[in-house]
Amino acid sequence: MDDAIKAFVMYLQVERNASPETIRNYRSDLQQLTGFLRTTKKDSSSIRVDSITSDEIRAHLHSLDRKGEKAASLARKLASLRSFFRFLLREALIKTDPTETLRSPKLPKRLPRVLTKDDAAALMTFPSESSPLSLRDRALLETMYSTGARVSEVVGINLNDLDEGDGIVSVTGKGRKERLVPIGDVALQAIREYRRSLKPTPRNRHPSSPMFLNHRGGRLTTRSVAKMVARYSSRLVSGAVSPHALRHSYATHLLDEGADLRSIQELLGHASLSTTQKYTHVAMDQLLAVYDRTHPRAHTARPPHGKDHKSS
Repeated sequence: MDDAIKAFVMYLQVERNASPETIRNYRSDLQQLTGFLRTTKKDSSSIRVDSITSDEIRAHLHSLDRKGEKAASLARKLASLRSFFRFLLREALIKTDPTETLRSPKLPKRLPRVLTKDDAAALMTFPSESSPLSLRDRALLETMYSTGARVSEVVGINLNDLDEGDGIVSVTGKGRKERLVPIGDVALQAIREYRRSLKPTPRNRHPSSPMFLNHRGGRLTTRSVAKMVARYSSRLVSGAVSPHALRHSYATHLLDEGADLRSIQELLGHASLSTTQKYTHVAMDQLLAVYDRTHPRAHTARPPHGKDHKSS
């Protein structure tokens, strides 16, 4: 099993060009299965991948479910196992795929959390001090909302990724695919003010240096940015949000202002238009909420959007 995991990780790195975070998740999910099998098999000294059964994987997932693992997490773990065993099947290391008959848990359909335009504008003003850290936080928030980039893409921006003259920034997304996205004047100004506040050193002025630095002068982590966004957004009446809410808000506000879905798909770096289409439901929910709140004869008779409402 350990050798098979190493081979799979090598495949992810070399052929799939997967990100370090993706590889970490796959490895963790597979090691978790290995740990479970070692506690249940009589001979746990060596686990052969061609002896693992569907029932054993199902028992592993049931065990995680009993421990309180969320449905979304279970679905992701099963997806990791599926990818692993399909790889083994292609490499002729197993004869049958034990995950083939397993069904993913049903996930509740949740519309993404979206800030109103007023809340988004307010959030940008919360880092109001003139210290480098406060200016950095302001620049980060403006960049995330201005570009719609994922938090992992934003922390990966280097100095030479930004073209101020054309108002374009290069970001590296899932599968290490690069794409160019527009960045607005307000975000550019926030970045300039932040960079001017830093003490110039060869390290933070090199073209390949991170655009946004932690207090030690290194690259920020996605977790630290998530904590920062949660801290400032907790001051909103609607409550704290994740960095991804800024990406959702970016897409929804573009749609509200007339941008077409294909353009938004390109800007977000979505491989499939169906992923982008969820924002049409968000926009419709907002329109219905405005109608119900303002029309004198709307009242409360309307069923919740997504149940009886059908979009054409």
